[in-house]
Amino acid sequence: MRASRPPAAEAPRRRTSGRAPRFAAWLLPLLPLLPFDPSGYRIDDARSRADFGVRLLWLHEIVGHFRHIDGTVLPGPRPDTMVVSADIAVDSVAMDSERTRRWLLAPEFFDAKDYPFIHFVSDPLPRSLLDDGGTLPGRLGLRGVTEPVSFVLHPMHCTHALPATCRISLSGSLQRSDFGMSAHRAALSDKVELDLAIVLTPLTPPPTPTRIDAAAGKRP
Repeated sequence: MRASRPPAAEAPRRRTSGRAPRFAAWLLPLLPLLPFDPSGYRIDDARSRADFGVRLLWLHEIVGHFRHIDGTVLPGPRPDTMVVSADIAVDSVAMDSERTRRWLLAPEFFDAKDYPFIHFVSDPLPRSLLDDGGTLPGRLGLRGVTEPVSFVLHPMHCTHALPATCRISLSGSLQRSDFGMSAHRAALSDKVELDLAIVLTPLTPPPTPTRIDAAAGKRP
């Protein structure tokens, strides 16, 4: 008598939350989180972006985004901690108006010629923060000034593809005057809203499947 085959295991159900983050629609198609790569992750520059918005005359909003973000998520100084580090190229800013773009790159704002990068490094954080989300504190360097900042970090989601890609989103705000950008305060809000959509790829590439691995994956 042929032994009956055990029923196939059910796919794990995705957990849902009553509160959807701003990037919820973008994250829904993704599969649950994979185990953290012990070697860390790098930020995929081609698929990551940082959006910003600032109020003009308290009615209209000037919006734009940075297209080039480089950085890593690496193990921290203590077990089960991690450190996020990112550099944003200031001249990668994209705006609807080229005139506004030149204005933002000028010395009275980003001063891109003398300060070509915005740098962020987080405090050492528990690994669980990537899974559950929470407050991401750190220090932001802009225009030669470094100040403490905090972002809201939404839970990280990864795909099962090889190599795995993981996506995180962050949101927060800063006061531009804290970084020496105090021009036109009568017309332009001091508060700048930030939203970052980050794609991560493992630092260590997955091993090439062997013939034995391939055979094990075949159905009888």
